[in-house]
Amino acid sequence: MARTAPRPPPDREQVLKTFHRRCPACGGQLRYRYDNRHTVATLAGLVRLRLQIRRCENPACTRHHHPYRPEAEGAIELPQHEFGLDVIALIGAWRYREHRSVPEIHRSLRERGVVIAERTVTHLLDRYDELVATALADDDRLRAVLARQGRVILALDGLQPDVGHEVLWVLRDCLSGEVLLARSLLSATSVDLAALVREVAANIGVPITGVVSDGQHSVRLAVRQALPGVPHQLCQFHYLREAALPIFEADRHAKKELKKQVRGVRPIERAVEGRDDPEAVAVRGYCAAVRSAITDDGRPPLAASGLKLEDRLAAVVTSLERVATKGG
Repeated sequence: MARTAPRPPPDREQVLKTFHRRCPACGGQLRYRYDNRHTVATLAGLVRLRLQIRRCENPACTRHHHPYRPEAEGAIELPQHEFGLDVIALIGAWRYREHRSVPEIHRSLRERGVVIAERTVTHLLDRYDELVATALADDDRLRAVLARQGRVILALDGLQPDVGHEVLWVLRDCLSGEVLLARSLLSATSVDLAALVREVAANIGVPITGVVSDGQHSVRLAVRQALPGVPHQLCQFHYLREAALPIFEADRHAKKELKKQVRGVRPIERAVEGRDDPEAVAVRGYCAAVRSAITDDGRPPLAASGLKLEDRLAAVVTSLERVATKGG
C-alpha cells in the first residue's frame, strides 16, 4: 500500500565514510565516486544518511568497480530498509519479552514519535525473526559470497532498545554487508560474546582479518579471547566521541551555568496568566523560546548542546533589545 501522507523532513543528517581506503582484493586505492542518500526512521527520530561510496578503479582487480560502502551503515539499518535496527530490536523485545500484540506495539511506537503503519510493524517483526534465526552453516549462498572475497572484516554491535531489555547482538561482514549472526542475549559478558565470535569464525570458511566495534570493554575482551592477534579497530564515531570527551565535558558545564541564569521563566509566565493583550502574548512567546532552548539538547560530539543553547539565548536577548529600542 502506498504512503498516503508525506513523511516529515529529517531533523539531522549523518555522513558515513569508509574506514578502509585500500581495496581488499588488490590493495589499490579505493576512490570516492558518489553518494547514496536516504532517510531512516530511528527511535531518536528521522535521520538523513549520506553514504560516501568508494570503488576500485584497477581493471585487473576482481572487485573492479564493486562499490565499497561505509562500515557503519550496517549498525544503523538493514539493506533497503527505511527503519533502523533499533526500531526492529524494540519491536522484537516487546513481542517476545512482553508478549505485546501488533496493535499494541504499533500504538507504543506512535506514542514514542515513530511514524509507522501497523502493517509495517508486522513486516519488521518478520525481519527480527529472520535476524535471530540467521545461521551461517545453513546458508550456502553466504558461504559462496565469502569464499569469493577470501576474507571477512567482522563488525560487532549490540542493540538494546530500552534499559532492561535483551540485547540483540549483530555480527556482520563489512566487505559484503552480509549479516553473519544475530542473537538476543540477556547479558553482555566477554564469555558470551566470545562464544558468538567463535561460532562465526568456525563456520565462515575464510579468515577474519579485522574487527570493528564500539570499543566496549567486554567486546574487546571477547575479541582478544576468540581472535588472538586479529587487529581490532574502534569505529570512527566512537573514536571521535572519545577524543572529544574533554570538550563535551566543558560544553556540558557551560550549559549548566547558562541554565542557572534563566530559571526565572515560570514566575514571568504566571505574571501574565489570564491576559490576552499584545504585551502578554509577546511575553509568553519569549518565555516559550527560552524554555525550548533549555530543553533542546544537541548530539555530541558534532553538535555541542552548550554552544547551541548560548546561540539561542543570545538570539532571544538580541530580539528583546530590538523591542526595547523600538517600543521603549
